[in-house]
Amino acid sequence: MSARQNPCRRAEAELLAYGLGLPLTDIAPPGRDLDFFRYLRVAGKGFAVLGERDERPDELTLTVKLPISAEMVADLPFVRESSGWHKRHNWVTARFGPEDDVLAELETLKAWMRQSYLAVAPRRLARQVAGD
Repeated sequence: MSARQNPCRRAEAELLAYGLGLPLTDIAPPGRDLDFFRYLRVAGKGFAVLGERDERPDELTLTVKLPISAEMVADLPFVRESSGWHKRHNWVTARFGPEDDVLAELETLKAWMRQSYLAVAPRRLARQVAGD
């Protein structure tokens, strides 16, 4: 199945493009712990993680920091309950499988990435993006 036919890979491509379109964003280079993930950073600070260890091609995982809406989104069917450090710091993980309509949630996921970016970006960049 090509990326065009696979909804999770299509969504991942769109989310990566969106995230990389934000100012001073890059993907951390692969390393011992980053081989399974696409770790998006702004000015060296992580704001979104796509993927997880042992993720299949028909699955998609996105982890973001949601200081404003972490509690509000906890009951969504595709949100995994956070614990420990992730919960204390308002990080949320959305997980989609082959039976989920990830494409229907793309705008929500992009908004979450933006909120996460704004939470960790230097003030100058956050103000620039928030003003758009």
